[in-house]
Formats: sequence, C-alpha cells, structure tokens
Amino acid sequence: MTSAVTTDKSARPGYGQLLRTPGAIGFVLPGFAARLPFGMLTISILLLVQHTTGSYGSAGIVAAVTGISMALSAPLMGIFTDRFGQSAVLIPVVLTHAAAVSGLAVLALMDAPVLALALAAIPTGASVPQVGPMVRARWAAKLQGSPLMPTAAAFESVSDEFTFVVGPVLATALCTGVHPAAGLFTEATLTLLGGLLFAAQRATQPKPHAPSASGEKRTFALSSPGLRVLIFAFLGIGAVFGGMQVSLAAFANEIGNPGANGLLYGIFAAGNMIAGIAMGAITWKIGPRRRLLMGYVGLTAVVSVLWAAHSAVLLGALGLVVGLCIAPALITGFTMVEQLVPANARTEAFTWLTGSIAFGQAIAVTLAGRLTDAHGSSYGFLVPAAATVLALVSLLALRGKLAPKAPSRIVTSSAPAAPKVIRNTVNERGIGHRVPVTVD
Repeated sequence: MTSAVTTDKSARPGYGQLLRTPGAIGFVLPGFAARLPFGMLTISILLLVQHTTGSYGSAGIVAAVTGISMALSAPLMGIFTDRFGQSAVLIPVVLTHAAAVSGLAVLALMDAPVLALALAAIPTGASVPQVGPMVRARWAAKLQGSPLMPTAAAFESVSDEFTFVVGPVLATALCTGVHPAAGLFTEATLTLLGGLLFAAQRATQPKPHAPSASGEKRTFALSSPGLRVLIFAFLGIGAVFGGMQVSLAAFANEIGNPGANGLLYGIFAAGNMIAGIAMGAITWKIGPRRRLLMGYVGLTAVVSVLWAAHSAVLLGALGLVVGLCIAPALITGFTMVEQLVPANARTEAFTWLTGSIAFGQAIAVTLAGRLTDAHGSSYGFLVPAAATVLALVSLLALRGKLAPKAPSRIVTSSAPAAPKVIRNTVNERGIGHRVPVTVD
C-alpha cells in the first residue's frame, strides 16, 4: 500500500524531483509498458478490417464500437478498482482482453461479416485495461497535497501522447510489413505482459476502499459536480482527437499525398507533447480553474478555424497550435481531480475522464467520417469545432462547480468557550489556509 509523501517545499517542482519520489520508477516504467498497446488498438483494427473487407466504412464501424464499449466500461472498472484494488481488477482484465483481441483478429481473418466483427469488438473495448488512470491514482496517493501534483499530471499527459505517437507507428509497420493481423496480436501480447508486470507492483497501489471492511460510506465520483463539468470538457477534447484523425487523413488524400497524414498528425501530437513538458516545468501562480478556462478558450479559438485551412503548411501550423492548447486543458483537468473527488473514488474519476475522451473520439470519428465522405475534409473539421464550442459554453456557465469543497472538523477546547470550526479553504491560486469561525 502507499501513502502520501512529504516533499521539499523549497525545491522547485520538476520532473527530476517527481521521479525521485520513493517507489515512483517501480510503477512508472511498467505502467508505460502496459499502456503502450492502447495506442495500437484502433489503427490495428482499422488496417486489419479494411484489408479483409475492402471497406474503410466497415473498419470504422468496428473501431467505433470498440471505442464506445471502452468508454462505457471504463468507469465501472474504476469503481471496482477503488473498491478491490488495482491488482485484483487488472489481472483478470488483461487476460480477458488478450483473448478478446485474438478472437476479433481470427474472425477478421476468417472473413466474418461486419456484424460479427462489431459484436466481437464489444468485449475487446470493454476489457481495455485502464492503466493510465491507475498510474494517475498512484501519483495522487503518493503526492497528496504536494506541489508536484501538476508536474505528475503533465508527466502522464506526455506519456499518453508518446503512446499515441509510437503505438500507431508500430502497429502500421507490423500490419503493412509483417501481416495484416500482426498489429492486433502484438497489442494483445504486450497488454498481457505489461499489465501483469504492472499488477505485480503492489507496494505502490492505493489502498482499496471497501465499505464492508472499513465501515466507510461508499463515495461515487459522479457525486462531484465538478467532475461532471470536467466530463463535458473532456468530451470536447476527445472530439478534437477523433476529428483531427479523420479530417487530416481526408485532407492528405485530397491533395494527392496520403503520406502527409502521418506528418500532419505528428506535428499536432508534437505540439501536445511540447506543451505537456512545459506545463510540468512551470511553477504556476494562476489557479487551476483559471488555467483550465484559459486553455479551453485558446483551444476552441484555434480549432474553430481549421476548416478554413487549404494548404498543408497552414494546416500543419494550426495543428501545432491546437496541440499546444490541448495540453493545458487536459493536464489541468486531471490535476483538479485531487481537489474535487475524495480519495476513495479517484480511480473511478480518472476513468470517467479517459472514457469521456474515448467516447468523444468515437462519436467524432463517425460524424467527421460521414461529413468528409459527403463534402470533403473542411466539413470534417467542423465536428471538433462544434464540440469545443459546446464544451466551452458549459465550462463558463458551470465554472462555479469547479471550486473544491473543503472538509471541516470541530476542534474543542478545555476552556468553557464556544466551539470553533476550522475550515480548510483553497483560494484561486490553489494555496490552502485555515480559517477559525466561532459557532454559536
């Protein structure tokens, strides 16, 4: 089990100090190995199903079913993880996922109908292990109340983005250079081995919160109004990822250079990684709620003009800025979970956010695909534009719900005086202080 650590308040929060946290390397490296296959899954399904059916539309349907299934199952997996522990959930999940992915690959190679492939995609997506949220939950437990939490969130965002850069490249190389099914079989193998290795790191996993064992009342992450607001915000971010994938590919085909798709998406991902690294290296004086709003305003503004870009150079430049704007919103949202959600529901909270991204991505892939087929890539970019506008409106209207509610406790005195309640408050800069208030 793990507990919060005390950090040197005088030291500047940074990646070096973060990785020197006791026990951190022991779960960071296996955690990265366990979630790298996640970046391979969608593209491996697309390439295999397109090869066996000859249809990108059919491949998109199977991939979308996988994403939606994952989005719906992720919060339930988070609830079980908070209650029973990470290892108890992760081991059966990775075993199931390896079997489900292998079954989907075999069906595709047997030229099974699209309906059968879509049905096989349900357990494939539902069993995707939520390693990213589990790693974030370990950081939250180790760094509770530490100024290193934003640095940890930035580090995880960069790790996720690196996964989404390396994973598709590896899967594409395997599917095109080895065998169309090689990507899926490799994804299943890596998920199994990496997941079991991560599950073996029991010393750093957060303590399970089982009400029957501790007498503690069960808290659900969705009971936090602030988390519900973040879910809407992350839906918009997922729509940006999904809309960019489809629309950039369509744009590359329109200009007669399909290979430009990888370069354009790589520039977009590079912007996200650069901003993520910078976010973790900065000591912020602006509160997280304001950072989230500022980042989302910038993201919405840039995404809203993508449809007007008609050259690869301009689209690449705008894609870089989109990536630079995503990281502040994404990282700050994950950081705010520590303030908004009780410790016994944080893994569930993180899975709601990652599931929201996956759901937004799946819906955007479907809508943008239909629009690009009918009208061209410019119309596909309208999907992430509309999604971010709606999410920003929700953020602005409900920003008050993002303020954390501090717990309170009663302190009694031996003197015959009125009891005082010590209220812990958090100001806009994220600095906590204690205010005594006399109770009549």
